[in-house]
Amino acid sequence: MQRIAIVGGGQAGLPLAFGLLDQGYEVTVVTNRTPEDIRQGKVMSSQCMFDNSLQVERDLGINNWEAECPPVEGIGFTVPHPAEPGAKVIDWRARLERPAQAVDQRLKMPAWLEQVEARGGKLLIQDAGIAELEALADSHDLVILAAGKGEVVKLFERDAARSPFDKPQRSLALTYVHGLKPTAEHSQVSFNLIPGVGEYFVFPALTLSGPCDIMVFEGVPGGALDFWRDVKTPQEHLAASKRFLTQYLPWEADRAAQAELTDDKGILAGAFAPTVRKPVLTLPSGRLVFGLGDAVATNDPITGQGSNNATKAAKVYLDAIVAHGSQPYTREWMEATFEQFWDYARWVVQWTNSLLTPPPPHILGLLGAAGQSPSLASTIANGFNHPPRYFPWWADAQACDALVNEHLAQPVAA
Repeated sequence: MQRIAIVGGGQAGLPLAFGLLDQGYEVTVVTNRTPEDIRQGKVMSSQCMFDNSLQVERDLGINNWEAECPPVEGIGFTVPHPAEPGAKVIDWRARLERPAQAVDQRLKMPAWLEQVEARGGKLLIQDAGIAELEALADSHDLVILAAGKGEVVKLFERDAARSPFDKPQRSLALTYVHGLKPTAEHSQVSFNLIPGVGEYFVFPALTLSGPCDIMVFEGVPGGALDFWRDVKTPQEHLAASKRFLTQYLPWEADRAAQAELTDDKGILAGAFAPTVRKPVLTLPSGRLVFGLGDAVATNDPITGQGSNNATKAAKVYLDAIVAHGSQPYTREWMEATFEQFWDYARWVVQWTNSLLTPPPPHILGLLGAAGQSPSLASTIANGFNHPPRYFPWWADAQACDALVNEHLAQPVAA
């Protein structure tokens, strides 16, 4: 059976590894952090995963935390009034057809890495530069690079035609907390959009110390939420989180009044440019490396699609590898496989990138109308599970108006 090396022990590489092991492939997973390094490290992401992605994990038998992870049962959307503190211009919520979940990757990835070996795979703890990739390519039939960070990712060429931004569009921060007040009707991603300032969203999750909430801050560069580089300690990070909410989102500040950090490493701040890269890297020897997940398609977290994209990409690659049989893995096969994923991911990228720019009138109208139409709110909320559902109406004003009018014409249930 063929030998496949996967560089990167995250949300894309590990599900692929499990799927290949189930099919009898010899699999080597290469990562530069031990399971214990990850458990003791900083949080890595916000990773809210919707049902289609969770189903991939269920099918692979790696949904270890499903019974204990708090459910995310809906989506809420709020825009504060620009001139009346505490007032809201838009405010609605809708249930998801099936719950989402968010599991701290410090909990998830160490357990998965240990499972790789338990299922018969090989785990190598080492950095992977050009020399290491060459060695892997020499000893394996296929090398897949699924690392989301590091110098090696930069070796993949940026696809300018698919990457409209060449610099970060948001200043990003995460705050993992215990003690947040729950939302009244059902658990949800509470999404708040503050024009010209940025976005704040928060949702239930599971971390090392049990159920928690993840606060996500997205600041427009140079704006009032772009201050994280000046925050030096975990407690300053928590205080800055609460201070911002008090000033801009008092209803969220009330929920967070008694919140405390889950741990001193439950914070993160930074920025990156959303980027799509060409999926094939040619090594100096002429051998090829195939990119997967964040290595080749990195979205801003504003739509919560990072872990979902990674998981769905892993499924596309798994199916393509199994269907390919014993044939050699050519550049043409790699590019065709990535294009299969891109048929889905391009809609995610377009939708996500659109939220990083000022919304056009038809989107403002859509989001406002959802407050009068529960069926329209449900349509928007459930698109998070499968973003291609948003098109064509998200990008086409005429189609959007037709959708809004269709939903507004429906009677509202008593």
